[in-house]
Amino acid sequence: MRKNFFRSFRWTRRQFLSGLAGWAVSPLIVPSSVLGRGGAVAPGSRIGMGVFGFGNRARAILPHFMQFGELNVRAVCDCRADRLAAGKAQVDGFYRNGDCETHHDFRELLARPDVDAVFIATGNRWHGLGSILAAQAGKDVYSEKPVSLTVAEGRALVDVTRRLGTVYQAGHQRRSVESYQFMAEAVRRGLVGRVHTVLMQVWQGPVIGHQRSEPVPAGFDYGMWLGQTPWRPFCWAHVNGWQYFWDTAEGIITDMGCHYTDLMQLALQTDGTGPIDYEGAAEFPADAYSETPVRGEVRCRYANGVTGVIRQQGAFKERFIRFIGDQGWIQVDDETNEVTAEPASILGLRGAIGQSWADTGNHIRNFVDAIRARTLTVCHPETAHRAISICQIANICLRLGRSLRWDPAAERFLNSEDANRMLSRAMRAPWHR
Repeated sequence: MRKNFFRSFRWTRRQFLSGLAGWAVSPLIVPSSVLGRGGAVAPGSRIGMGVFGFGNRARAILPHFMQFGELNVRAVCDCRADRLAAGKAQVDGFYRNGDCETHHDFRELLARPDVDAVFIATGNRWHGLGSILAAQAGKDVYSEKPVSLTVAEGRALVDVTRRLGTVYQAGHQRRSVESYQFMAEAVRRGLVGRVHTVLMQVWQGPVIGHQRSEPVPAGFDYGMWLGQTPWRPFCWAHVNGWQYFWDTAEGIITDMGCHYTDLMQLALQTDGTGPIDYEGAAEFPADAYSETPVRGEVRCRYANGVTGVIRQQGAFKERFIRFIGDQGWIQVDDETNEVTAEPASILGLRGAIGQSWADTGNHIRNFVDAIRARTLTVCHPETAHRAISICQIANICLRLGRSLRWDPAAERFLNSEDANRMLSRAMRAPWHR
C-alpha cells in the first residue's frame, strides 16, 4: 500500500507545467549539433558543454554533469589562471585525455560552435547576465542560483529565453529531490490541513572587517571578475566574501533563501505569482566592510493570507523549511535531509529515503531530457525568477526599513518609488543586456 501511494507522488511533466499563468512558450530552436535528419535526435550524438566559472561550486557539481554520457564537457572558462588550470585538470582527468580547452573570456566560450549548452557556476553577479548572453549566442543554460542580481534582470532573463526558445534550468535542485518533493506533495494534498505559515530559516551572516587594497595578482582578470558591477579597488576581503556586498550579491537571504522560496512557491502552487505584502527588520554590520544583514526576519503575505517567514539566524547546520497548517506541520531539515511532521502518521505515506540536496543528478537529468525534447525544465526562468524576486524584495524591504506592497503582475511596488528605483541597476561599461 505504501509503495503504491508513494508512486502516486511522482509528477508528470504536465503537472510541473500546469498552472503557470502567463507563460507563453515560443517555438523552441534545436541546435544543429544535437539533431539528425528531420529533427530527430541523432543516435550517439552528444551535447557539447562549456563551463563558465570554476570555483568550489563547479568542482562539486561538474561530476554530476559528466556522469551522463549524452554530455561532453569540451571547454572551461574562468578569469583566474589557477582556477582555469584546475578546471581543465578535472575534466581531462574524468575523460582520461587532454582535450578540454580553456578560455579566460566568457565570450570566447560562447563563440564556439561545438558548445551547445553552458553550465554557469560563477558568483551571483554573472548568473543573470551570463545566462542572457549565452541564450543570445544560441546556447542552452544551466545556471546556479540566485539566477539574477535584480528583479529587472530576472525579468529580462525570462523574456530573452522565452523569445529565443532557450532550454534553461536554474540550480534549485531541491525541486528534484525526493524529500522536498514529498513535503510539497503532502502540503498540496492537505495532509497538514490549510497552510497558514511557511517558516524558512537560513543562517546568520558574517561581519567582514576592512582591508587595504592591493595590486591585482598575476593571472587574475579583475575587470572580467567584476563584470557588470561597479569598479572598486582590489582586495581579497571583497573577492573572497563577494556574497556579502550589495554590488556583487545580496547576502544569505537571497543566496540560500531562494531555495526555500522556490519550494514555498512549488508547494503552494504559486509559481506564476508571489506575495503582495512585505515587512521585516534586520541587524546590519556596524563599522564593517561587508554590507548585507547579519540577522533578520521578513514576513511576506500572499493574497490568500498565507504568510512566508524568512529568518536569518543561527548556525549553517540549523537551516530548514517548515509548512504549518491548521491540522499539523511538515519540515525538511536541510543539513540532515530528515523529514519530520505532526501528526507523525504523515511520514508513513513516504516511500524509501531518497537522495539529499547535494545530489543534483536528477535535476541535471531533467535538463538533458529537456534539451533533447525542447521542453521546459522543472525550474525554468519564470519559476526561478519568481522565487528569487521574493528574496530580492525582502532585501529591499530591509534596506529601506519599511513595509512594502507589491503587485506581482506588474512587478512594481504600489507604495514606494524609492523601492521601485531599487528594482534595477546601472551596468558598468561595456556590459549590457
